[in-house]
Amino acid sequence: MRRVVRQSKFRHVFGQAVKNDQCYDDIRVSRVTWDSSFCAVNPRFVAIIIEASGGGAFLVLPLHKTGRIDKSYPTVCGHTGPVLDIDWCPHNDQVIASGSEDCTVMVWQIPENGLTLSLTEPVVILEGHSKRVGIVAWHPTARNVLLSAGCDNAIIIWNVGTGEALINLDDMHSDMIYNVSWNRNGSLICTASKDKKVRVIDPRKQEIVAEKEKAHEGARPMRAIFLADGNVFTTGFSRMSERQLALWNPKNMQEPIALHEMDTSNGVLLPFYDPDTSIIYLCGKGDSSIRYFEITDESPYVHYLNTFSSKEPQRGMGYMPKRGLDVNKCEIARFFKLHERKCEPIIMTVPRKSDLFQDDLYPDTAGPEAALEAEEWFEGKNADPILISLKHGYIPGKNRDLKVVKKNILDSKPAANKKCDLITVPKKSTDTASVQNEAKLDEILKEIKSIKDTICSQDERISKLEQQMAKIAA
Repeated sequence: MRRVVRQSKFRHVFGQAVKNDQCYDDIRVSRVTWDSSFCAVNPRFVAIIIEASGGGAFLVLPLHKTGRIDKSYPTVCGHTGPVLDIDWCPHNDQVIASGSEDCTVMVWQIPENGLTLSLTEPVVILEGHSKRVGIVAWHPTARNVLLSAGCDNAIIIWNVGTGEALINLDDMHSDMIYNVSWNRNGSLICTASKDKKVRVIDPRKQEIVAEKEKAHEGARPMRAIFLADGNVFTTGFSRMSERQLALWNPKNMQEPIALHEMDTSNGVLLPFYDPDTSIIYLCGKGDSSIRYFEITDESPYVHYLNTFSSKEPQRGMGYMPKRGLDVNKCEIARFFKLHERKCEPIIMTVPRKSDLFQDDLYPDTAGPEAALEAEEWFEGKNADPILISLKHGYIPGKNRDLKVVKKNILDSKPAANKKCDLITVPKKSTDTASVQNEAKLDEILKEIKSIKDTICSQDERISKLEQQMAKIAA
């Protein structure tokens, strides 16, 4: 019997690295031993965790700032320990969260045109973990809801708008949490843990809805993510250290819907999922390839499509949201691959002859508008993402500033580099006090500026004198 080739519009997807001048060069990518992606991307900025002496830092570059990045380029550097994970807010392209070895989560607001000075003051510091925080993940549909998971085996869900920890799941995991993933409407989370269990959790009821022991039998780290249809996709290792991928139905986790063995490499497979096309891209840390698969309703459910291969191994990987892609070039995914000293965009394209908008490749996708306010979600409401059409390309709108109201009014804009006073002031404190404080702040800022100006002019004077000395010596 003749074997019929499966019909799929994604069979010929191919990946291509951009030219050298479109890469971000001379970046010292973090060497910290942690299995996060080290890179986060949105339609405005690319953020990369970097090596930093005496604390933790990450770079935030406007997408167009390609080429060599100067060593003096400003960073986001408020953490006192290495940064382990970063995540852009899906509802505000200027807000990013970071988790660190210093046990804190910080939320930052990046000025509209990128950083001109290093940013040391976050909009809010979220303190509640007793050990390092390795995972941060924003809620997909509710504004200002952020999840963090630490090596204290606790998951905390924060209302960033008030700076409060509203849900603390600290007794569900007996061992280290490898990753956490929200489902499509943010009503459930799934986690992969060092105890080899995959759990599906309802965070508001604080109960485990489903769990699977030994989802993958190997000892190396697993990953679990939710798919749009509610199934869970996992990557892990077999007992013989072969890399595996599996598909599970949370309503019946006894047996996987599908289980595939891949190869014997030992890098953790980071899955990136596109709910619009049902494609999963697997990027192994330390691999030099990206494999991609299509998930369908027909057996074998997980269909291998192709592999993008290159020479250099990847230290981390950023994944652009759908609204940041070039629809005119039939681009269906863009990755930002981290090398040791640079970040290289890789573009995935479906070859099409026509220049017209391909509506079968670009169904309406999740837009930047939040479907719920934080309070509504914590009260029990659910909502699917608000979808937008990409037919005429995505034009980023104006983002509103992230405002944090910590019982007293706390409203800070880092563009003005004002310090965020994170101590809650008694409610009686009057407006006059805040006016005085503001005046004092302005004074301090002016003084700092004049000192910096003096230092700059002295630097110039020193270099001129050194040049004169060099001439005399010659």
